[in-house]
Amino acid sequence: MDEGLKRRASVDSYITTEAPIALQGVLNNIGPSGVDAAGVKSGIVIASPSQNNPDYFYTWTRDSALTIKVLVDRLIAGNTGLRTTIENYVAAQAIIQQTTNPSGGPTTGGLGEPKFNVDETAFTGAWGRPQRDGPALRATALIAYCRYLISTENTSHAISTVWPIISNDLNYVAIYWNQTGFDLWEEVDGSSFFTYNAQHRALVEGAAMAIELGQTCNGCSTQAPLILCFLQNFWSGSYVTANINVNNGRTGKDANSILSSIQIFDPAAASCDDTTFQPCSDRMLANHKVVTDSFRSVYPINSGIAEGIAVSVGRYPEDTYYNGNPWFLCTLAAAEQLYDALYQWNAFGELNVTSTSLPFFRDFDSSIATGTYSSTSATYSTLTSAIKSYADGFFTIIEAHQASNGSLSEQFDKSAGTELSAYDLTWSFAAFLTAADRRGGSIPASWGESTSNSLPSTCGGNGPSCSVSITFNETKVTTYGQNVYLTGSISQLGGWSTSTSSAIALSANEYTSSNPLWYATVSLPAATTFQYKFFIINTDGGVTWEDDPNRSYTTSSTCGDSDTVSDSWQ
Repeated sequence: MDEGLKRRASVDSYITTEAPIALQGVLNNIGPSGVDAAGVKSGIVIASPSQNNPDYFYTWTRDSALTIKVLVDRLIAGNTGLRTTIENYVAAQAIIQQTTNPSGGPTTGGLGEPKFNVDETAFTGAWGRPQRDGPALRATALIAYCRYLISTENTSHAISTVWPIISNDLNYVAIYWNQTGFDLWEEVDGSSFFTYNAQHRALVEGAAMAIELGQTCNGCSTQAPLILCFLQNFWSGSYVTANINVNNGRTGKDANSILSSIQIFDPAAASCDDTTFQPCSDRMLANHKVVTDSFRSVYPINSGIAEGIAVSVGRYPEDTYYNGNPWFLCTLAAAEQLYDALYQWNAFGELNVTSTSLPFFRDFDSSIATGTYSSTSATYSTLTSAIKSYADGFFTIIEAHQASNGSLSEQFDKSAGTELSAYDLTWSFAAFLTAADRRGGSIPASWGESTSNSLPSTCGGNGPSCSVSITFNETKVTTYGQNVYLTGSISQLGGWSTSTSSAIALSANEYTSSNPLWYATVSLPAATTFQYKFFIINTDGGVTWEDDPNRSYTTSSTCGDSDTVSDSWQ
């Protein structure tokens, strides 16, 4: 038996043993009945049972959503025993969404709060907030659950119970996508590749699910293409820069990008598409090499390992958390992207080697040339076999460094290889399960990549076009020749200008002696707090302001909403 076949047999055996341990590890960390989740509310997913050095005994929206997506995929595959756990999660998220927290209330930004206490109350300590990937990932997990409910003739439950949670999350994404926030490592406040990919996917599949359920998804179809436009800015020419709109002194080489690629993997993708950064795309293959190679020299445990052979992978090479070490979930993600790519090449019946992806492929065939290689060719067989062995090597690393009881912590030491940081990390277990699934040919449902991979003719704009319509009513007795205007702290209201070309002119079309009404309807950005004030321009051009204080208002967070604000001159 050659070395590749021996490795595959060994990995087969390891996965067979570890997979049920990993699934139980996930369930152990979910309240109320998880053995490591004592005192945790029903449906709440803890990050880890560890309560000191570090304390991860909280629930993170991102980690929980990624974990529940794993369970939903298993439910769809036939493990019906998981449905109660998923229903408990749905009920818990309905509560979490309505919990006012330091990021805001349910309609004023609070959905971007990254973590909560295990009793469903707000965590009010200092933290890197907001984090805008959580709502998108939660929407994706629950959209998958809606597919299951529809397939089992439970559409009414999907509409009445699950869709309202999804709708809240999609609305948040449509409004806030082009605002900065903290990345998935909770360290960088900027624009994160991982976040934007999750947001694009959520809006695309959210729009489709809304149609299927007979619901609306305001902003989904209009904002998704804009996010896809923005995502192109992360490509540096040779790899993905994980975070932009920030200057933190890092190279931008980060497992963030690999985790992004596996999260937006679509088995029904039309091609190895660069635009959506599919796992088999030229960009993501090149990026895989650049990111994994960046750890070859920074971890002693990787010393002497040649390019094209699996290594331990961390978050980013400049990492200093716990002195900077490999992470189980990052190492597993490196394997998973390759399994995804192998699936896609097999589905297309070919693989393409371009100048962008050439360095990646030359790790497996030093003489490979650019071109298209059919699945019937010897070159295709040689390359895919070598890449499969390369991917399996990451599993071999996991097996070598995890605890003998099958536990998976957050990290393992970059020199000694022993487990570090939080033990029984839920995300580590979930990462093992998804990588094992992809290796075994178990794939998730399509999210619609093939119909959502085209860029608009013009990419641009400074932010989302999500808006609401506000009618301002002001009662004020005036004399002939006087006109009432509105101005305020945002540009749409003139930025406090009293110029008739900038301020909002109110109409007196409905003015009567008994109801001296002046009014104007204005389109304003959703979820925006501003101050405003009315003033009169007199016949001589002079300005008369109403008295202090300035008025204040916050627009609805629901795209397309309308409201009326009724005031009297003060």
